Amino acid sequence: MKLSEILKGVATDKVVGSLDTEITGVQIDSRQVQAGDLFIAVRGSQTDGHQYVAKAIESGAVAILCEDMEGIDTAALQAVVSTTNTEQVVGQCATNFYGNPTSRVRLVGVTGTNGKTTIATLLYTLFRRLGYKCGLCSTVCNYIDGVAYPTEQTTPDPITLNRLLARMDEDGCEFAFMEVSSHAVVQNRIGGLTFMGGIFTNLTRDHLDYHGTFEAYRDAKKLFFDRLPAEAFAITNADDKNGLFMLQNTEAEQVTYSTRQYAQFTARIVEESFEGMLLDMRSEYKDKVTVYDFLNESINRVYAEQVSVPFIGRFNVSNLLAVYAAAVMIEQRCSGGRADADHHQILVEMSGLRPVNGRFETIRSPKGVTAIVDYAHTPDALVNVLTTINEILQHRGQCITVCGCGGNRDRGKRPIMASVAADNSDRLIITSDNPRNEEPQAIIDDMLAGLNPGQMSKVISIADRREAIRAAVMMARPGDVILIAGKGHEDYQIVKGVKHHFDDHEVVAEAFAL
Repeated sequence: MKLSEILKGVATDKVVGSLDTEITGVQIDSRQVQAGDLFIAVRGSQTDGHQYVAKAIESGAVAILCEDMEGIDTAALQAVVSTTNTEQVVGQCATNFYGNPTSRVRLVGVTGTNGKTTIATLLYTLFRRLGYKCGLCSTVCNYIDGVAYPTEQTTPDPITLNRLLARMDEDGCEFAFMEVSSHAVVQNRIGGLTFMGGIFTNLTRDHLDYHGTFEAYRDAKKLFFDRLPAEAFAITNADDKNGLFMLQNTEAEQVTYSTRQYAQFTARIVEESFEGMLLDMRSEYKDKVTVYDFLNESINRVYAEQVSVPFIGRFNVSNLLAVYAAAVMIEQRCSGGRADADHHQILVEMSGLRPVNGRFETIRSPKGVTAIVDYAHTPDALVNVLTTINEILQHRGQCITVCGCGGNRDRGKRPIMASVAADNSDRLIITSDNPRNEEPQAIIDDMLAGLNPGQMSKVISIADRREAIRAAVMMARPGDVILIAGKGHEDYQIVKGVKHHFDDHEVVAEAFAL
């Protein structure tokens, strides 16, 4: 592909060389550069790509896109192009190079603090059950119609993301569902992509180590909806105080869901146990009627049905409503020309969905103890999970919680995590999560600082996570529930910067077998 085609839609300041240069690949990591590539020098939050231009040239780059040409050996290249901000345009370049895959693959993004992985994964699974070929880009794993591809970030860099979407397109995927992190929005990792729709889950304290303030974090989420095209849909959680704020400036069709108040999609729990829930789900939607009825004007219709699902907790009711709303919006737009979605069939297939790996997964011991492995790593997520456990337990057993906090992340949430865990648990064991490059005990001390004497009376700390889980199992009696929070699907621990195999599921299963 010619460099001029890759730069389509990109404002350039200066060009040295020829835009007719043939490009065989686009890279932002100099270690990945091969002969014939365009290297884009991005000033990231941790490294500056301009420092690696010489290495990219040495590896065979024939063109450079940068912000500052000073120091670049232009004679060693076929083209050097400058632009004001490479981070803002790398997504557009990647989309151009990979043939604009989202012009064919219908892309739906999910953003918010909690629930992104569950909603994106359930939509992927649901639409495969409905007979479509689909792709998924998530924290747990990327999938192209059932084939798994490992992932390291919630939202990959623009090059990796567009390459993945292009493969989905090549494999005939009609839809792709994707988690959209706040980092991805402000760093323009999703730049150049066309979204069919967006979903907002909720907003609580997270990633303040990066964004600095809650307002900046909130505004990053909102920016995703601000940029949606008019033909897209924007689905929001009306129960979250920031839900309607997200839609203030969007041009997309606005849709709401709620478990507590009036919205277009609502649900209530009819029955609940550790095996699942019976839900009464309702939707109010616009439908075109015949010419004999109100001259084809749009009228509201209400659909209601009960559905049994193997999920637990009000937070999962909210997640399922988001899935239901998105499915209806998608089907209304592109399901073989039908004027409206088949609500009944959507709910039938939803009843066959299963919880996502590491999201409120239950493991039962022969002695009648239930362990729940969950990714909850924010105060709000932890409260949601513990509230659900206690509502089902109804004091018929103890709730024993094992949790920690990640190293090299927002220190301010550590005492809050400990406090909410203590308030909602009968016993609490504070332990390591992913200490990364911090001392595990220092993280634990930060958590313990948030506890008052009354809370401390039911708390112990064990730095070794394996021993902490074993201790919880030893404490438990028949009918008790052990919540192992923070890591969920992760099968590793990062200690002193080194990744070691560690899976909460395996450790609790081993402890139950003792």
